[in-house]
Amino acid sequence: MTQLQAPPPEAPPPSQPSASQGDAPLAPGLAQRLIRYYERHERTVDILAFVGGFLFDIVTLSRVDAWTSMLQQLAYLTLISAVLLQMFADEGRPPRDLAALARVKRLYFEYRTPIVHFFLGSLLSLYTLFFFKSSSLLVSFAFLLLLVAALVINEWKRFKARGLAFKFVLLSLCLLSFAAVIVPVFVGSVGTAVFLLSMAVGSAPVLIVDHWIRKRAQQRVAQARRQIIVPFGIVLAAFLALYLFRLIPPVPLSIPFIGVYHGVEKTSAGYRLLHEEPRWRFWQHGDQHFLAQPGDKVYVFFRIFSPTRFSDQVTMRWFWKPKGRGWMLQDAIPIAIVGGRAEGFRGYGVKSNYQPGDWKVQVETTDAREIGRVYFNVEPVPEAQREFEVSLQ
Repeated sequence: MTQLQAPPPEAPPPSQPSASQGDAPLAPGLAQRLIRYYERHERTVDILAFVGGFLFDIVTLSRVDAWTSMLQQLAYLTLISAVLLQMFADEGRPPRDLAALARVKRLYFEYRTPIVHFFLGSLLSLYTLFFFKSSSLLVSFAFLLLLVAALVINEWKRFKARGLAFKFVLLSLCLLSFAAVIVPVFVGSVGTAVFLLSMAVGSAPVLIVDHWIRKRAQQRVAQARRQIIVPFGIVLAAFLALYLFRLIPPVPLSIPFIGVYHGVEKTSAGYRLLHEEPRWRFWQHGDQHFLAQPGDKVYVFFRIFSPTRFSDQVTMRWFWKPKGRGWMLQDAIPIAIVGGRAEGFRGYGVKSNYQPGDWKVQVETTDAREIGRVYFNVEPVPEAQREFEVSLQ
């Protein structure tokens, strides 16, 4: 008779290592989860970071003559220059064994390119905002387009992997923009001589590096010319050409406020501005549709920001546009300005002899570079009783 045998007992399942065992797989930490999320949504995160960073710069933008801002820009430029020069010196050498390096050095060599592009993006957004505030968009469109294009290109992954020449183009753009902003702050005026001085100041670091390479690393002169000198020369030539055609805004000057009024009265509390337009039309400053009763005068009031210890002169140019013709200069009023006031130097011009039709007033530097403008039209109306709104500046 066949005996039934019980099946052998199952082997107990292997014990799972507890969380305390050294070889246990650890749950990914926050840093690892963020890295994985970024790798899955890299394009979306890059776009959001770009837009968010630009908006953050708008909100936190400080005065152009703030010491903290100037020192921060100088620190960024120094860091970028040091990293790019170290990358320049690395070219042609055998690749490093990153695994054999200390953690800090390994992280530096792994992430130095993203670090450079991060700080370049921060500087480019800052200079885009500085130059945007210093002129009307129409006048400085070409230069602003150049800065915005550089800002966007800096965020593209394919350009982040480009060679050093393109990175030195972006650095050159930042160096010359920094000099164009800072030199007038220290000189206390703007103009052709000051601009040329700023270009010389911006060129000095590149000339020093070129001199050092010629003295200490003759074998790299051709490489330096190709990757550093030629890119810088192209950017410098672009700056000079744009300045010649009056397409570079007159930083550090800017006009945060300009409007048209029926009256301007200086009081101990500030300037009282009289206008007919209701307050809810916040997109207009004063009477840009000017209803002119007999005896009325047209006042154009403005606030112009200029750095501390700044002393210069601007010109208000009044233009009239007859029907079927172009703009005709009617008057030019020089106004001396001084800097230092946080809200900007306040000034105004007045015109009592005018014709009906379209008008514009441009505020310009002494070398005819526009800082700001306002458009308005004048319509004659019969004399009648009216009440003015009052704004205080």
